Order: sequence, then C-alpha cells, then structure tokens
Amino acid sequence: MKRWVIRTTGVVGGLLASMALLTWLLWIPAAQEPPYRFVHTWGEPGKAAGQFQGPTGIAVTQSEVFVSDSRNGRIQVFSHEGDYRRSIGKPGDGPGQLGRPMNLTVHEGALYVADYWNDRISIFDLQGQFLRQIGESGSEPGQFNAPGGVAVANDGSLYVADFYNHRIQHLSADGHFIEQWGTTGSIGILSGEFNYPTDVALDSTGKLIVADGYNDRMQMFSRDGEFLHKWGGPLGMNIFGPFNGWFATVTSVAIDLAGNVFVADFYNHRLQKFDSQGYFLTAFGERGKGLDQFEYVTAVALAADGTVFATDFGNHRVLVFAPIGR
Repeated sequence: MKRWVIRTTGVVGGLLASMALLTWLLWIPAAQEPPYRFVHTWGEPGKAAGQFQGPTGIAVTQSEVFVSDSRNGRIQVFSHEGDYRRSIGKPGDGPGQLGRPMNLTVHEGALYVADYWNDRISIFDLQGQFLRQIGESGSEPGQFNAPGGVAVANDGSLYVADFYNHRIQHLSADGHFIEQWGTTGSIGILSGEFNYPTDVALDSTGKLIVADGYNDRMQMFSRDGEFLHKWGGPLGMNIFGPFNGWFATVTSVAIDLAGNVFVADFYNHRLQKFDSQGYFLTAFGERGKGLDQFEYVTAVALAADGTVFATDFGNHRVLVFAPIGR
C-alpha cells in the first residue's frame, strides 16, 4: 500500500508539474524588449494648481499634457516637463463642469472628456473653452451609465466605453447612436462581451481596441465591428494574474504610431506593451512610493517620440518613461 501511495503521489506530482510547465509555455510569454527607463515625475496630493487628488486620465499633444484630476473635478494642463499651465473645467453638473473626469482623448484641436459621474462626454477646445456635450444618463442607445473612456475616429464619430452598461457605443459626431458592442446591462466573458469596460482606442487602420476592465483582458475588433482577437491570461477568459501578458483590471489603453498597444494594469501597478496583434513585448513599473513606482496606475498616453506618460492614482502624480537608448 505504501509503495502504491508513493507511486501515485509521484504520478500526480509529475502531471501537475507538466501542467504548470505547459501553462507557462503557452500563456506566460517572455519579454521581447527591455523595460522602459524612468525619466521624471511631477505632482503631489492637494487642490492647488499642479496638485492632484486621484488622477485618472491623460492625453498628450506635441507640447502639452492633459491630466484628469478626478476628485478635484478638473483637467490640468502641463508642459511635457511638468510645468503647470492652466486648468480646464470645475466641479459640478452644469455645461462645462465636471463630475469625475476619467480617460481623455485629443482629436483635431479638441479635448474629449469621459465624465463618469455626469454620464456624458464633455468637449473643450485645448485652451479650455467649453464646446458641447454628448449623452445623458440612462441605458437607452446614446445614453451612458458612467462612461470611462472615449476614442474619436477620423470622421468625428465617437466610440465610448459605457462602464455600468457593459457595452461599447459608436455614436456620430453629433451624438446619434450608430451601433454597439456588448449586451446592455449584461456581463459576459465570451468574445464580444464585456465586464465593466474602461477605455477604448483606435489604431491607424481603424481597428477598435477595448480595455475590458474587470474581465482583465483586451479585445480587438475590425472597423466593421467584427471580433478579431482577445488577450490577457489563459484564453482571455477573465483569469487575472501578475505574469507577463496577464492583467489585474485594465483601466486605460493607448496606441503608438507603430501600432503597439500600451495598457494600464491597475492592480499590478505597471504598464504593459504589446504589438499590434496583442503579443507581449515588455512591462515596466512596480508597486511603491519611489520615483519610478506606482500606487495603482490608472491611465497611459504616448507622445509622438515614444515617450510614455502615466497617471499614478494613489501617489497623486504623473510618471514619465522612455525607451532604453533614447
């Protein structure tokens, strides 16, 4: 009996080891690029100019950085070096006011703000003049329940991550409903379904990339709405973890000029970079209060030269990284 138990234990142990090795080989990819190097940081807790209370979104132009200062109900604007320039919006629910601004997009001289608490997209010019707003509270087509992010196509139409409605909406430039991905109010883990989506981005070919927040994965769709690919953990099926290519809640996505996809990996306190097909390239950042560390990274944006800007929610600041050798 003792020999049988030992033999059985050995077989089971071997099977488990083989399964662990297979999982590692299939679903934990090796880095193909070195991590990015830390450049500098700015910000501290507070309400004064240049201070933050839980920054949650970021967008970058050729010369400026726009940051969602969520709990202060405003967008703050800085130079790339972190010098404060101006503030956009103020707390409230009136036109041009902000509840909790989340992910940001700049398109053709306009700033698009996903306003989580006010259930709308607010649009400003880059100097801060309010232009218009799109959407209202609800679950009908063209309505929102806590939008988390917005992308703008070349024709001016909007793609919105509708967080509590578990869907992505495609709206015309003036806010009329065109189509949606996901079933309104229904959580799902299958392809084309969502679990609190947080952000969206469009690549240069028109493909739609979705940060499927609580499913701990990314999903990719063609410009015609066809599901193409998903990634994050085994089979992209809502399995979270700290490994390469896995996530623990995704909160923001940005795409560089080469089509590479950068993802804010919230509970893993890091940024991950993938190629245009979703294959893992590298990761950088870790938890802590050091100059190059995060306490919950919430958003990521890219400058044209490849510099990476990210919001550090818990440390109330912005961190900047650059590729090794630049």
